Amino acid sequence: MAEQIIFYILAAVIAIFSILAVTSKQIIRSATYLLFVLLSTAGLYLLLGYNYLFAVQVAVYAGGVMVLFIFAILLTNRPGENVKSELPVRRIVAGITAVAGLAFCAHVIYYNVNKIYNYVAIGELTPQQIGHTMMGTDKYQYLLPFETISVLLLACIVGAIMIARKR
Repeated sequence: MAEQIIFYILAAVIAIFSILAVTSKQIIRSATYLLFVLLSTAGLYLLLGYNYLFAVQVAVYAGGVMVLFIFAILLTNRPGENVKSELPVRRIVAGITAVAGLAFCAHVIYYNVNKIYNYVAIGELTPQQIGHTMMGTDKYQYLLPFETISVLLLACIVGAIMIARKR
């Protein structure tokens, strides 16, 4: 019973702060709201008993990525200014896109529930198994996507520095 109450509290925090992060007009507040979402997600991992994912979520995402976001905001923007409102047409297009994405996710989840349940029912993976999967080059291992994402993040950092340097 207590786990359900904690789950509902964490789910409410994630939902509320996700909406606040998207709708806030001040970009630093949006980043702070995103931090609360990431920490609440870490709480869900802890509630599920995934201690390793909890630690990674807090250290990498809530720690490292949020620091990167804040530096990028401070380098490229004036954080005290409000963000300009979008045109109504753009809001309608964004809403339609969001509903289409939600429908697509619902479709994928609905038709793959048994597959997902069988995968989750296996149990928690050890950090060694996760490391071998992330850094392996065999089929269903993720070394190439892992390296591609690191190059993409490096390009984003270099781009932010170049934009800040032009000012």
